[in-house]
Amino acid sequence: MKKLLLFPLLCLLALASDPKLAGGPYVVNVTSKTATIAWLVSDNDVLVQPPGNATALHSPAFHVEKTTLTGLTPNTRYDYEVPGAQGGKASFKTAATGQTPFRFVAYGDNRTRPAVHQRIVDGIVAHGVPDFVLQTGDLVADGDDSSLWTTFFNIEKDLLRQTAIFPALGNHEHNSREFYDIFQRDKPYYSFDWGNAHFAVIDSDIANVSKIESVRTAFWEEQTHWLEEDLKAHQSADYRFVAAHHPPFTAVASRQGDNPHITALTPMLDKYNITACFFGHDHNYQHYLKNGIHYLVSGGGGAPLYDVDKPPVGITVKVASVENFVAVGVEGKTAHVQVITIDGKVLDEFDLHATAK
Repeated sequence: MKKLLLFPLLCLLALASDPKLAGGPYVVNVTSKTATIAWLVSDNDVLVQPPGNATALHSPAFHVEKTTLTGLTPNTRYDYEVPGAQGGKASFKTAATGQTPFRFVAYGDNRTRPAVHQRIVDGIVAHGVPDFVLQTGDLVADGDDSSLWTTFFNIEKDLLRQTAIFPALGNHEHNSREFYDIFQRDKPYYSFDWGNAHFAVIDSDIANVSKIESVRTAFWEEQTHWLEEDLKAHQSADYRFVAAHHPPFTAVASRQGDNPHITALTPMLDKYNITACFFGHDHNYQHYLKNGIHYLVSGGGGAPLYDVDKPPVGITVKVASVENFVAVGVEGKTAHVQVITIDGKVLDEFDLHATAK
């Protein structure tokens, strides 16, 4: 697609007339000067009839269209329009630089219960649309099912037409090709800067990397080497955040000890003075504090809730079995965190402080 030099008001013209959108538009890979606008275009709709009198299934055949924008101005809101998109114009903000204040939201595990997912999205919008969303994975119940992606974007439209999204790969995405196409990623791990903060997003779902153990091992070694080099290179950032799907600690008794590869990363996180980490996978809210690092689990985006029946001793700050999202406002050397439940109540609230060396 074409690369365009833009002004704050942006209008995208389609090459084909009146395309049928299956999802989006949405914005990914945002920096202070660049962004990618993408959308799903429906090529056709496949009707599948199960045996007997079961309800027919509709599955869209879609492809991803995108345009990459360069020459943008930092911390600037751009309006844009994709012809055929219901709801009119959309917008996004480029990344802030320096000490400019910014806001982001972290949450995940929206799969399975669309009505609950919708309430969480509505709550985020009502709380105040953030500059970007940090998604902790399991966006859909099955990443290989095309129809679920169109449902995801239909629910998220009022949010994603006003902000950018940075997703982590969850186990329910199944390492699907569609995840990479939709979010314009060639690898499942990446990093980005926003204001005075650095974010590293990694793939904790090594089980779906390959059926071959040696391939999984090689991938994890490659990724952890990349993560260490990335964190080492960004020690001057006031804040360093890490996001992944699987958490290193959990209050869900039946899941304790399930993610030893992530737990084994915690010495590295200590070494490079991480401010906070964001995870999903467990469908609830959990907050731990260990060696000065805040570990937050926000997997309450719509999936069925799990009990928090065995909080880890000595590090637990707050656990609750409730749908939620985490709102973070960064202003200079202090970041204020509010955890908001599905009914709009503040569940947890605390400050993070700059950890630059």
